[in-house]
Amino acid sequence: MSETRDWKKYDFKIGNKIAHSGITQDLDRREQEHQRRWPNGHIKQVGRATTEDAARDWEETKQKTITPPRK
Repeated sequence: MSETRDWKKYDFKIGNKIAHSGITQDLDRREQEHQRRWPNGHIKQVGRATTEDAARDWEETKQKTITPPRK
């Protein structure tokens, strides 16, 4: 039995800069949560929906390379 591909990878951007990268099953909800901290930002999905394991691996690698901007 295969895993469901219902996880999305995303970059939360302010202008052209990435403020945060992560994974979620609900991009709209996650965007609203991030906009509390960064009101002018938006989410850009990265690639296609994937499995939870693959998404978590991507997130772990991605988090090591990003320095979030200050408020």
